Amino acid sequence: MKYTINPLTTVNDTRVFDVDSAITVRNVRFQNRYGFMVAGHLYLPTDFDSSKKYAAIVISGPFGAVKEQASGLYAQTLAERGFVTVAFDQSTTGESSGDIRNVASPDIFVEDFSAAVDFLGTQSYVDREKIGAIGICGLGSHALTAASIDVRIKAVATSVMYDMAESMWSGLNNSKTEAQRELEKQYLAQMRWEDVDNDTHVGGYHELPFDENNQPVRANKLFPDELPADADLVTTEFFNYYVKRAFHPRAINSATIWDATSPWGYYNFPLQQRIEKITAPKLIVTGEKAHSRYMAEAAYKHLSDPKELVLVPNATHTDLYDGGGHDYIPFDKFESFFKENLK
Repeated sequence: MKYTINPLTTVNDTRVFDVDSAITVRNVRFQNRYGFMVAGHLYLPTDFDSSKKYAAIVISGPFGAVKEQASGLYAQTLAERGFVTVAFDQSTTGESSGDIRNVASPDIFVEDFSAAVDFLGTQSYVDREKIGAIGICGLGSHALTAASIDVRIKAVATSVMYDMAESMWSGLNNSKTEAQRELEKQYLAQMRWEDVDNDTHVGGYHELPFDENNQPVRANKLFPDELPADADLVTTEFFNYYVKRAFHPRAINSATIWDATSPWGYYNFPLQQRIEKITAPKLIVTGEKAHSRYMAEAAYKHLSDPKELVLVPNATHTDLYDGGGHDYIPFDKFESFFKENLK
C-alpha cells in the first residue's frame, strides 16, 4: 500500500465552506486494494499533539460530490471537536485516480472506506481500535456496506442516507416501472456499444429519467447553468446546493455528469445486503423533510442493535449537507455518538 502526506497545509484552497484556520489540514493520498490512489484531506484536531493517540473518523459523500464540499465540512467540524478525520474523493472522481473518469462502482466505493481506514491506521497518532466512519447521502449506503464486513470500523454513522443501488433500480419513491427497467437495460447496452465502437466514454445520468414518450433521457451534464422554471422540488434543492451555494468545478454534480454505464454495477451488486450483521454501533441521521428520509428509515429498520435514528426537525435533504443557512446538522449528536463508541 502507498500513502503520502503533503506537509503543506491546504489553506486558501478551493473548499466551499468557511475554513477554520486553527485546524491543520494536509493533502493526502492512499492506495486502495484495486490500485486506485484516493485523494483526501487529513484534518488534525485543535492543539494537535503527535505523541498522543486519537480517535479517528473516515468521511465521504455525497455521491458525486468532492471533499471540498459537505464531507470536508463534517471533517473540519469533528476535528474541532477532537477527532482526527479524513474526507476523501471516491475513486475515479475529484482528485482521486482513474484513467476512466466518473465511473461509479459499488465495490470500489465501498473499498475506498476501508482504504481510508488503512491509511488512518498507519498514522502513529491514531488508535486503530478507535476508528469510525460517516457516509453522507449516497455514500451512506456504501459506509454501512463497508461496516458490515470491515470490523475495524468501530462505529458508523450516516447523514441523509441514499441507498444508491435501490434508487437506481427502483427510482425515487419506487417510481420506476418494470417496463422502464427493461428500456434502461437496452439503453445501457447501447451506451456500451457506443463506447467500444468509438473508443469513448459516454456521459449520462446515474438515475435515469424518462421523457414524455417513456424514452431514456441523455445528457452530458447533470444540471443546466440555469434552473428551468418547471423544475421539481428535488431538482431545485440539488441545483441550489451544487450549482449555486456550493459549486465546485471537480464535483460531478456541480459541473459534469457520471459515466453513462455507472448503473451497470449497482444493478448487478446491490448495496446493504448484510447490514443487519453490523455489530458496531450505528447512528442514522436524516431530515424530517428530506425526500430521502424513507431510505434512511428502511436501512434503520434492517439494522440490529445498538442503533439510533435521529430525525432533524424541518430539515430537507441538502440542509444536512451544509446546514442550509441554519444549524440543521446535529454535530453535537455526531460528536457524542463517536466519543461514546470510540472511547
